[in-house]
Amino acid sequence: MQSTNFRLGTHSSSRRRLSLTAVAVIAFASFAACGDDDGPDVAENKISVEEYPDYYPAEYADLLEESKDEGGQLDIYSNTSEENWAPIFRDFKKKYPWVEEVSANDLDSDEVFQKVLSEQATGGSPADLVVSNASVAWADFAAREGTLLDYESPELGEVPDFAQLLPNVYAMSTDPMTIAYNTELITEAPTGITDLADLAEADPDVFEDKVTVRDPESSFGFTVTHAFTEANTEGWDDLERLLPFTRAETSSGTQMEKILAGEYVAGFFISGGPAFPVVADSDGLVDVVYPEDGTTVLPRGIGIAAEAPHPATSKLFIDFLLSEEGQFAVAEGGLSSFREGVEGEGLHTYKEVVDEVGEENVIFVEYGPVPEEEIDTFLDRFYSFVDPAPEDG
Repeated sequence: MQSTNFRLGTHSSSRRRLSLTAVAVIAFASFAACGDDDGPDVAENKISVEEYPDYYPAEYADLLEESKDEGGQLDIYSNTSEENWAPIFRDFKKKYPWVEEVSANDLDSDEVFQKVLSEQATGGSPADLVVSNASVAWADFAAREGTLLDYESPELGEVPDFAQLLPNVYAMSTDPMTIAYNTELITEAPTGITDLADLAEADPDVFEDKVTVRDPESSFGFTVTHAFTEANTEGWDDLERLLPFTRAETSSGTQMEKILAGEYVAGFFISGGPAFPVVADSDGLVDVVYPEDGTTVLPRGIGIAAEAPHPATSKLFIDFLLSEEGQFAVAEGGLSSFREGVEGEGLHTYKEVVDEVGEENVIFVEYGPVPEEEIDTFLDRFYSFVDPAPEDG
């Protein structure tokens, strides 16, 4: 199925971006947020080797045998860092010891889909699993015929309803969008977007061009910013005060590096996934808060590629991620778990977000369509205050 191009990913013809269909995200204001970020050691994840719960179907044993015949390998196309993946891969291989090699590349959130589609169009892709929190791109990708393998996880009855984002697309984590700041350059932690705008207006010499936001030309950047303005009646008023102090960037990792280096004093709508490990390793130089005037929570989606070379092992991986063991590993890697029972010092969870800011102040993003005209209007308004991010390279 061919898609109709729209402005996300096509703001500048000289940029390498992904053209997507006219789909985006409906943000629903149910509210929940995050907490402290000390990065202490966490308790050991107890793995039941080659075992599964009694609520799994009896034929699940056959799936394990099929996986054993697949060569012990799994290949993932993702926008998730090696640090986030490390405990997940470690514990998955511990649970299923015949799986000896699990690899994941680290692509741009939109590029994940571009790469799979390009390879599928030219004779096949080595990708087993697709992972990204680019919800606009996910909506397009999942709607195409022949992109995803049909699979219903036996864990669905044990997790929140939102754990299935779209048919055959599951939530791997529920990552909050934070305000990150350099503690040496800002002595008082901002409490939200309104407060950050107040601080910038009160001290323009410190904040001018020293605040960063994610460029909404990418589906990730559009989603988290659009979600905030849709759920918060004063969202655009605050952004119009704050955006003149900001510069756009194309990745949360780059934003965190520059906040740590002091190039930026703060950044907002920065995903907790790449932010939490930086905070933990910064010796107090960088910290994050969950905006009290609305913390956007964006699920990170995962699905099995239709032509996955290792389909049985891919199904085991999906089920592991949704399980309590897998969600513990997700949280240990710096992402935010959504499963009840996952708790402990150093672990970030959806419940932590709710406890911090209140359920009424959590903006949970659901994957779904938004009219193209609304996207155009949003981008025009945003770029009247902020220049697009510079070209890569």
